[in-house]
Amino acid sequence: MHISCIIVEDEPLALERTKSYVLRLPYLRLLATFDNGIDAMIFLKGNKTDLIFLDINMGEFSGIQLLEATNTGSEVIITTAYNEYALKGFELNVVDYLMKPYTFERFIQAVDKVQEKLQRKESIEKKFIFVKTEYRLEKLLLSDLVYIEGMRDYRRIHTLSKKIMTLKTFKDLEQEIPESSMCRVHKSYMVALDKIDSVERDRIRIGELIIPISETYKKNFFALINQSPK
Repeated sequence: MHISCIIVEDEPLALERTKSYVLRLPYLRLLATFDNGIDAMIFLKGNKTDLIFLDINMGEFSGIQLLEATNTGSEVIITTAYNEYALKGFELNVVDYLMKPYTFERFIQAVDKVQEKLQRKESIEKKFIFVKTEYRLEKLLLSDLVYIEGMRDYRRIHTLSKKIMTLKTFKDLEQEIPESSMCRVHKSYMVALDKIDSVERDRIRIGELIIPISETYKKNFFALINQSPK
């Protein structure tokens, strides 16, 4: 499972340590780092993030205030040198509470808890989406999706039984469709992982169709299919 994350930490050395731990785990994808809660809050309002590594004491806007002000649905691991905030953190449903300085082994334990929680969520995820096409909302089973291609202002969605055109953007579709089902591989393509027949270098084969993998999405794609890019 691939987990997107951000780090919110105002101590430079602590930030670098957490960042180095994140980069050592190939299934973690670091989206951004922040040295204050306000910038992190702005980012979270417009970006989907699976996990937040969050410091508590950060000047005028604390980690607790960030959690109380932002309803992102992200999982949270608190990182702090102060244990008096532990109770409040768990009241806000954080996954784990890391006391600085923490080891890489303890960091892995916390991330494993997040991974287990996200896997449980995936097992009960929605089975379908509704997509507006022409003057109706079309129900699409996620298990029927094959690939999506960009066509100027439109996206053409290919399923096992039909094709539909929609004005939904790739960003909209990425937010609605779980990454475990379908992921972006190119500025013009999303593919259903379970429909892939083979991958050769920078190309995906689905039946007779060949879809390119662009450099922008390569790392994430190969992390999702648990391989290393060749």
